[in-house]
Parts: sequence; structure tokens; C-alpha cells
Amino acid sequence: MQEANEDIDLIVNHPKQAINKLALPIIFSNFFMVLNNIIDGIWVAGLGSNSLAAVGFVTPLFFAMVGFANGLGAGANSLISRCIGAENYQGAGNSAIHSMMLSIIVTIFATIVLLVFLNPLLMLMGAGEIIEETSNYGYIILVGAYSIFLPAMMAAIFRSEGEINRASYPLMLNAIINMILDPIFIYVLGWGVKGAAFATVLAGTFATLPMVYWMFIKQDSFLKIKLSEYKTNLKIYKDILVVGIPASIEQFIISFVSILMNYWLTLLAGTLAVAAYTATWRLVSIGVSPIIGIGVAALTVGGAAYGAKNLKNFKTALNYSAILGIISSIIICSIFFVFAEQLSFIFSYSADSAILAPRVVDALRILCFFILLMPLGVISGNLFQAMGKGTISLVLTILRSFILEVIFAGIFAFVFDWADIGIYTGLVCGMMCGSIVSYLYINYYLKKHEDYFIVK
Repeated sequence: MQEANEDIDLIVNHPKQAINKLALPIIFSNFFMVLNNIIDGIWVAGLGSNSLAAVGFVTPLFFAMVGFANGLGAGANSLISRCIGAENYQGAGNSAIHSMMLSIIVTIFATIVLLVFLNPLLMLMGAGEIIEETSNYGYIILVGAYSIFLPAMMAAIFRSEGEINRASYPLMLNAIINMILDPIFIYVLGWGVKGAAFATVLAGTFATLPMVYWMFIKQDSFLKIKLSEYKTNLKIYKDILVVGIPASIEQFIISFVSILMNYWLTLLAGTLAVAAYTATWRLVSIGVSPIIGIGVAALTVGGAAYGAKNLKNFKTALNYSAILGIISSIIICSIFFVFAEQLSFIFSYSADSAILAPRVVDALRILCFFILLMPLGVISGNLFQAMGKGTISLVLTILRSFILEVIFAGIFAFVFDWADIGIYTGLVCGMMCGSIVSYLYINYYLKKHEDYFIVK
């Protein structure tokens, strides 16, 4: 029988240490990815506000793909972690094989569907004035969808078995390569926003190669992935999708809300407001990246605790992660608020984009509070996914993003006539209220279902 290694022992028996070990590399890799998005935006901003707005219209679709990929990864991570917690290592390996097959199938399907409907979607989003530039960027991103889906699944598998460096370092490599290629493709070769898209796809492709080598050629990880041994088991697919589909829908909802906000901003203040919102959101994403990293670590540790029926470790994963997330949010929110003017300059350094500066400052000083209580909602959702309760996590996301954020934004923007400021304020209020409800509910849920756990 296969024996647990040090990484597995840490995840199963030492939740705080495991979260620290897992979260930090994820946070750093997320930081590099966000930094990459910011630098990408800086280079594109040099082309003018229309180019930045064009990227802004495609960004929700890009993040929808990222979210779909991460959602499927969350399903795989949850199932594999639960198998490891229950010491069902053969089941964990079989689940990993099925996860990779599912990722390949979904990549092909999603790419075809999005390519067919890209232009109509962009027109609905309000990109009519700059449709040519927007679609040029979008088609290239969609053709390279494999560079999003495949590494996301492989990273999830590595995380579930504690191989956090192999899950994180390629993402850092992706960001670094993209940062190098951006100015070359955009300005040296003169490809404009198309160059930014090519850089994104090519960087993702290069970053995927080491993960393919580790998983399918070297094969020295705890779980051995051999596609030649694949035999279809529909129950495994179902167990992955029970978490993966709701998690993916969550990301679609978040992307839909972003699309709706872009549309409302276009109605209220034109494409200039969309450009400012796009620039600001790239900065806010810095504050979100530690929360995501801590939440993903909590998912892995919580899944193992749930598989082992260890209530104490599960509650530790919840509360310790929430504390870490709140501390990071307070620090980052303070920095954004105080240095908003200085930060706005990175998107308004050129003559064509200088007009964005005051709008970015106003947006950042409001949207920085979006992340303040966000850890309570994100971590609660991730731990419901860890239990295999993806539908509950989805319902909480619908409440937070699709209902509360949209309602508050609509009221402040249209009823109070606060325009773009109203949208930013509404997003903050919706996130705060929804996050508090999520954290209260998961504590209620654990208390109600204590009989499932064997307290150690």
C-alpha cells in the first residue's frame, strides 16, 4: 500500500503549518500574475484609452475562462484532497487522471463556443465603437485558451498533494515571460493590442511545458498520472463536476457582473469610464491575490480534514485562513487609499491616457474597500467546495455578486444618480454584506452537521 509522504502528512495533520506553506507560493504566483496584468495594462495604456478599453471589454471573457478553468481545478482539488484525507490514495490517483481528461475535453469545447459567439458578445457589452480592435485582441486570446485550462488543472492536482512549488512556479514564469514579450510585440514589432494578446498566449504556453514534464514524463510526484491507464469512471467525473460546475458558474457570475458594470459605465460615462474601471480593477486585483491564495490553501487543507472527518482541523482551516485574509486586506486597502494618486500615474503616463488619472484615483479610493471583508466570503465558499458542497458555495456567490452587488450598484448609480461613483460604492456594499452572510452561514452549517465529523 502506498504510504503518505511529508507533504501529505502536513496537509492532513498540521492545518496551520500547511496553510502557511501552501498559501505563500500561491500568493506570490498570483501576485506575479496580477503584476503581469498591471504591466500589460501599462503597455496597452501607452496606445491610448481606446486600446485600454478594448482590452477591458475582453477582460471579463478572459477571466470567465480563467474562472472556468479554476472552477474545474477546484473540483479536482476537492475530490483528490478528500481521497487523501480518507487515505484512499488509489482513488486520488484515478481522480487526477480523470481531471486531466476532463480539462482537455472542456478546453476544446469552450474554445469553439467562444470563438463562434465572440463578436455578438462584444457588441452586447457595448464595444461597438471599437469592435475591430476589441475582436482582434479577443480572437487571439480565445485561440490560446489551452494555455489557461491545462495549467490550471495541473496546478490543482499538484496543490492537492502538497506539491505547491510545482503548482506555483510555472505561473510566475508565465508572468515573467509575458512582461518581457509585451513591449517587444506591442511596440518593437508594432502589433498593438494584438501583440499583447500574442504575448499572453505564448507566455502561457511556455509556462505549461515544465508542468507537462513533471506530471507526464518525470512522474516523481506522490500521484502518478498515466493517461494510458485511463478507464472511464462516470462517478469520478460526477464528483469533480459537483464542485467544478458550481465553482465555474461562480466565476461566470462574477464575470457577468463585470460585463454589466462595463455596460452601465458605458451608458453613464462612456468608454473613458470603462478604461478607468479596467485600470483600477487591475490594481484591486493585487489585494485579491492574497485572499485567493489563502482560500485555495484552505480548500486543500479543508478537503483533507473533511475526508478524515476531523472537525477541529476543518474549523482551524476556516478561522485561521479568515484571520490571515483580513490582516492582508487591511494592509493593502490602507496602501491603496493613501497612495491612490501615485498609483494612478502608472495608467496615465502618456498624453493619450493622462485624462484617466482623476477617474482612477476616485475609483481606487472606493474600490479598495471591496477587498476589506472579502476573505470571509471567499474562504467560506472555498471550504464549502472542500466539503463537496459546491452548490452552497454557488448560492452564496449568487447572493453576494449577482444580487447584492448588482442591486446596490444599480441603486447608487441610477436611483441616487451617482453615476460611476455609485457603481463603485454599490460593489463595495454588496461584497461586504455578502461576505458577512457567507461566514455566518458556514459556521451555522458546521454546527448543524457536527455528527458527520469524528472529533479528534
